[in-house]
Amino acid sequence: MATVELRFSALPEHVRTARLVAAAVARRAGVDEAVLDEVRLAVGEACSRAVGLHQSNAITAPVKVALIEDEKQFSIEVGDEAPHAAPAERVAGGAAADADVEAEEDEMGLAVISGLVDDVEVTTGRDGGLIRMSWPTAPPAVTLV
Repeated sequence: MATVELRFSALPEHVRTARLVAAAVARRAGVDEAVLDEVRLAVGEACSRAVGLHQSNAITAPVKVALIEDEKQFSIEVGDEAPHAAPAERVAGGAAADADVEAEEDEMGLAVISGLVDDVEVTTGRDGGLIRMSWPTAPPAVTLV
């Protein structure tokens, strides 16, 4: 199992770099060429979500991306360190309208990712969140001599 790890400041301009690196590593891992656009888009959406969460919560920690190459699949994990409150806790705060808008944007981003990736898992908690996306890889080609 090979893993490439990226950490970048929570700035929108770094999302493009994460997309490019993810696509390159996915290609090397054996992800079907026809799926690489979906990988790029899903990583971009997940990283943009993490950047937005870090910025809106004034978190200076970097966004973390792990690109994991297994024998039969390629996985990407995008982690943030933003506290994810339950919906009731979001509304209980003073800025309920802002919380509603943020929640809608978050749900929209997750819906886009779910539409792009068949195998996606989202976990959230008070210490941050993690989006794990996986794609099958093709077995290495056998060269006949």
